[in-house]
Amino acid sequence: MRDETRTLRPAHTAPRTSPDSPAGPLPGREAGRGGPVRSAEPVGPAGRGAAAGPADLAGPAVPVWAVRLVVVGIVLAALNLRPAITSLGALLEEARVGLHMSGTVAGLLTSVPPLCFAVFGIAAPRLARRFGPAAVVCAGMAAIALGLAVRPFAGGSAGFLAASALALMGIAVSNVLMPVIVKKYFPDRVGSMTGLYSMALALGTSLAAAATVPVTSALGGSWRTGLAVWAVLGVLAVLPWLALVRDRDGAGERPAAGRARAEEPAGPAPRITRSPTAWALGCFFGLQATGAYITMGWMPQIFRDAGVSPSTAGVLLAVTMVMGVPLAFVIPRLATRLRNQGPIVVALGLCGLTGYLGLLLAPAAGAWAWALLLGVSNCAFPLALTMIGMRSRTGAGVVRLSAFAQSTGYLISIPGPLLVGVLYQHSGGWTVPLLLMAGLLVPQMIVGTLAGRDRTIEDEKGLRH
Repeated sequence: MRDETRTLRPAHTAPRTSPDSPAGPLPGREAGRGGPVRSAEPVGPAGRGAAAGPADLAGPAVPVWAVRLVVVGIVLAALNLRPAITSLGALLEEARVGLHMSGTVAGLLTSVPPLCFAVFGIAAPRLARRFGPAAVVCAGMAAIALGLAVRPFAGGSAGFLAASALALMGIAVSNVLMPVIVKKYFPDRVGSMTGLYSMALALGTSLAAAATVPVTSALGGSWRTGLAVWAVLGVLAVLPWLALVRDRDGAGERPAAGRARAEEPAGPAPRITRSPTAWALGCFFGLQATGAYITMGWMPQIFRDAGVSPSTAGVLLAVTMVMGVPLAFVIPRLATRLRNQGPIVVALGLCGLTGYLGLLLAPAAGAWAWALLLGVSNCAFPLALTMIGMRSRTGAGVVRLSAFAQSTGYLISIPGPLLVGVLYQHSGGWTVPLLLMAGLLVPQMIVGTLAGRDRTIEDEKGLRH
């Protein structure tokens, strides 16, 4: 039988193209048939002539089954990147009482995720160079599964925090490497695949928030079981990545020695900290993450203080989170069709400003409209992921940019929810906190517009070789 393969190459082995042509052929089609094949989805500067140069080598064709397995792996990995956080939020009070956890420790627990994302995300590029992105994502999924399975039964608060940190470590490295995986296997479909990944991430976030309490009741009412059950999803996510790591000759991760040397330019690697675009993207990522964590942590309380019932306030938060499912697929596709993503950044920011202004003036009367608008505004997250893939020409550049932008961004996001709580407590209302939330959208639009300019980090002064 004919061995059916796709001529899909990693980003760093993309064939040489003209300045106006996209990064490579469409998956499933051969560039040699009937002349060059143009992609239906331009990917901006990162795709145009990606990694073209004298060192380009033709990489092996990737089997169709492997491409499909990568898609399955991306979706399952994305589904696992938030249930560790949102499932705990649904049962935090029960866990706090069951573990005799102080209010201070419980508050610390809500700040651990962005801290872990920042600290452990820094290690992702080094691990990816040593073991390959797929191997690191596979290990990340295993860490998530083990951490979620162990933490409800780990004993006291210290064991619970340690097991949570293990799961969050797996999430952190996978967060950083998802854009790298997309760039590597789908260099001509960055928008579509980033949208699919972001949509699955939003679905996992909403599913864990909405289903944890009912599932806990169905399994006997124990909060320990209700938290541990999400480890099953992590185990499922390990399987496709394990197969990809084991398949060294097909879609295997470790490149041949010559290809690895060809990917890296001569001389020392440029410092990502010298890139204005990297700093703009990191600040944009951090400010949108700040808004998202504030929304998840405080929006129900805002509605409840305005007279909305607790159950309705929870549904309104779910509506805000669910908005990310369809829009997370649409926005990245739109972003890759534009040379400059600044207009999308501004549009999302204006939706957020309108939503916060509505919460300030008429929180109960227009509650559903404000929830929808804030849900649209929170879709700056998939846009930021898409821009990470578009602002570098090479796979190695995407690794460094993803790690820098996400680690910097999550560090920026840590104080936001805590500051809102302090302002709420000392001001006695939501006027000052809401003004802060709205005010943060202004610099978010500014740095997002800078990050959305049509350039790559390799083109910037100080990063050229």
